[in-house]
Amino acid sequence: MLWATRISNIRLYQYHRPLLFTAPHNFRTKLNFSSLSQPQGFCYLDEDCDDFLPWLEKKAGAKISSVLSIGKSAFGRSLFASKNIQTGDCILKVPYSVQITPDNLLPEIKSLLGDEVGNIAKLAIVILCEQKIGQKSEWAPYISRLPQPGEMHNTIFWSQDELEMIRQSSVYQETINQKSQTENDFLAIKRALRHDPEILGDITYEGFMHACSLVGSRAWGSTKGLSMIPFADFLNHDGATEAIVLSDEDKQGSEVIADRDYGPGEEVLIRYGKFPNATLMLDFGFSLPYNIHDQVQVHFNVPHHDLLREMKIGLWRRHCTPPIKDVNGFNSSLESFTIKEVRSAKGKGKGLPQSLRAFARVLSCTTPEELSDLAKEASQNDGRLARRPLSNRSKEIWAHEKLLLLITQLIEEYNATIKSLVPVNSPPMCGRLAVRMQMARDLLSGELRILQSASTWLKSYCATLTTAAYHCEDIGDYGAIPG
Repeated sequence: MLWATRISNIRLYQYHRPLLFTAPHNFRTKLNFSSLSQPQGFCYLDEDCDDFLPWLEKKAGAKISSVLSIGKSAFGRSLFASKNIQTGDCILKVPYSVQITPDNLLPEIKSLLGDEVGNIAKLAIVILCEQKIGQKSEWAPYISRLPQPGEMHNTIFWSQDELEMIRQSSVYQETINQKSQTENDFLAIKRALRHDPEILGDITYEGFMHACSLVGSRAWGSTKGLSMIPFADFLNHDGATEAIVLSDEDKQGSEVIADRDYGPGEEVLIRYGKFPNATLMLDFGFSLPYNIHDQVQVHFNVPHHDLLREMKIGLWRRHCTPPIKDVNGFNSSLESFTIKEVRSAKGKGKGLPQSLRAFARVLSCTTPEELSDLAKEASQNDGRLARRPLSNRSKEIWAHEKLLLLITQLIEEYNATIKSLVPVNSPPMCGRLAVRMQMARDLLSGELRILQSASTWLKSYCATLTTAAYHCEDIGDYGAIPG
């Protein structure tokens, strides 16, 4: 049994369709299934999808679910329990035979595309080809029910003015990068198909971007590269649940196991991944009012006026690990650090990267000898630079006060931006702008909460060291300070 990893235009994810931002992550919607035998009982169901599951099961030649029905909630199209579900029950099984993968590409198109076109773009082309065929497509009942551009709030669809609301967050640059990647893929496809332009017809960048966003928000990683899984992608997200989409190679299908009991009419939710609002907005087009997985990316550079700048950068490059991407795809590079919530004002500061504190210690050095001492200490231990408190207590305090100053400045900037999103006596906004402004608030408020937790811990750490200095305690006593 394998986890089915969801994907995105830029990186591997565990993703899904857009949701509305208004409901908390543990929100549950309940339908009235007590009178399903009566016509009025169906007013809660999605009548547009009455024929969808029968069509899919006929195509699969197998039962997909006997306990789920398609309905509508505050999230939009959703799946609900149509009968009692118990923890551990398999609530749906979708065979690989009715999943859409890059293998569905027409042979004449596949032969023209090189390695520079990735699976996301290839699957987007499959979607565009099926859309071109229209009702004659074998996938028409599924393709026709995919969200339209106007229904999606992924940040790649935001205008520049709307993006300015989230400039403070790393997702601003991530959105620009995603747009650039999509443009590059589009141009590569146009070049590959230039000798046979009729294959896709008058494909536009906007149409391609929409198709890529559909794939990025709905597909799962698979042995085929990635797969779109009809019916399963009607399941909405709950960051707290343990239920996920699983791939079973032996059974040649994907399935979901309930992680709790559900009564008839309750919306059934799964977890796309432990993603911060930045990721949810970038690739799914929704946010959560309170997201326990929020994080914030900060940049901390060696000042150009620092006489030891080149030496510090060189030392850091030699001893730090290569730039990597964390589980959510964000870069951890030489001067870029991802902070998560520091849940205790005291203790070890879990959530505040050790690499960030180490970088601050390197910055605090004022002589080549101090830098050489750090390099020597690193070589005598595990090779990582400045991971232990500095022996000079005042330098250790100074390093963390510099961090605190950076965090404080960011807090002020976040507060100012959030305040600007609540204009006084402003006229009513259109629905789209109102949704995106609330998403921006959710994003920035979550990242502000992370910064405030880091600030609280840093103040506590510096105060502890200062108090210890008055009592002449040995900084080598690591148990006496939070480190």
